Amino acid sequence: MTDESRSATDGQGIAGLPREDPLAAVSPLDGRYARRTEPLSPYASEAALMRARTRVEAEYLIALADLEATPIALDADARAAIRATYRTFDADDARLIKDLEVRGAEGYDATNHDVKAVEYFLRVRLAEAAAVTETEEKPPIDDAEALYPWIHFGLTSEDVNNLAHRLLLKPAVEEVLAPAIREVRDELVDLAHEHRDLPMLARTHGQPATPTTFGKEMAVYASRLGRTLGRLQRETDAIAGKLAGASGTYAAHEAAYPDVDWRAFSRSFVTDLGLEHVPLTTQVNPCDDIAAVFDAVRGVNNVLRDLDLDAWLYVSDRYLGQEAVEGETGSSTMPHKVNPIDFENGEGNLSKANADLTFLADYVTTSRLQRDLSDSTVKRNVGAALAHSLIGYSKTADGLGKVVPNEQVMREELEATPAIIGEAVQTILRREGDTAAYERVKELTRGKAVTLDDFRDLFADLEVDESVREELNALTPAGYVGFGSELVDGIDADRDD
Repeated sequence: MTDESRSATDGQGIAGLPREDPLAAVSPLDGRYARRTEPLSPYASEAALMRARTRVEAEYLIALADLEATPIALDADARAAIRATYRTFDADDARLIKDLEVRGAEGYDATNHDVKAVEYFLRVRLAEAAAVTETEEKPPIDDAEALYPWIHFGLTSEDVNNLAHRLLLKPAVEEVLAPAIREVRDELVDLAHEHRDLPMLARTHGQPATPTTFGKEMAVYASRLGRTLGRLQRETDAIAGKLAGASGTYAAHEAAYPDVDWRAFSRSFVTDLGLEHVPLTTQVNPCDDIAAVFDAVRGVNNVLRDLDLDAWLYVSDRYLGQEAVEGETGSSTMPHKVNPIDFENGEGNLSKANADLTFLADYVTTSRLQRDLSDSTVKRNVGAALAHSLIGYSKTADGLGKVVPNEQVMREELEATPAIIGEAVQTILRREGDTAAYERVKELTRGKAVTLDDFRDLFADLEVDESVREELNALTPAGYVGFGSELVDGIDADRDD
């Protein structure tokens, strides 16, 4: 190893490559796949969590002012100024919160506590709003310091954190994941309708089986995806937050103002944020709600991973052709190859996502007695699990957009596998009362290369009505698809689940 190569691998980084460059990212989510995961940044980044915490604290301060018991007076301008702390939240705000936490800023020592840093951030911004400027006749806030005691009044950090995480998870699912899932489902619906009549050899246990249609197989996945998406939406709607103090008893609130119905206050505050309310907790929101969301995401991912596997096999069997992208390389040594890389990439990311989601669902629902901090670092990885899911959705959609069913190959393989009409033959003979129907067809076909002429020789020797013989002679592999085409219509009913 040369000195030059050693310096690049001995903890000194890559010369000329700034740390914020995607090529320097430790995780592929913020590096190689940054473009695909970018839509999740407003819901999964550190800055997003800071903004969500600020929103909770700001709205809580305003809610306290609405209580007759408290001496807080906020007019419309003051309320707007308080809400501006999160509505106009930007990079400078995020950096200030981080400085307050790790270095100290604006006269405050480093908190080494991320939620306390948000409290001090609000103090700083409210003080700025209270400062008289040359362009204002009066500041929107008269006395910022009078508001300081009421910021985070009676709360524990978990009151803020559990609400903030849920205010991020809910829209991440509704505005990013769900639309991406619908995109895949809609591609499947389109493929199902377009190829509803295209007969295709089915395989059970990897062996030739009763034919189907390509459209019907795509419809199966579209229907499954619709049902799992519906479950995900229901679980997301049920996300629930708590605000009940250090041990879930509202003790600090009740001690300060025993005549206030703090349980009703909590319910109103949480539901006004757009969340369901969970009234009975320890210090920690038990997280059964978000665990259910993680399980629902896994359900979606399992359907799409199954689709990726089947699509890969269809490509391998040449049932699906792939559009070659100009300039793209399929293999570094075999120039002819067009690999099913999108389906493979989708499979890998969905598998990684499910491993993370399983871990998260198991972990966040447990806590040592009232509270421990082990879940704090774990919850910071929720975004990574969602990001791997999102990559899987987009890669699967890319793969579906590139494939074209190979009708000639499908029909040739059907014609080359006439034994598959054996099921129809023995079923019709059973209908006619033939007690040895199954055995008769088994003897003709099992483990043998059989032709349609072999079947017709069998039909010629049967003691059946001529109409039945004609019915049997009319059987063909390509025509033996049951209601395959009509079944496609069933997916339209749940397209918008």
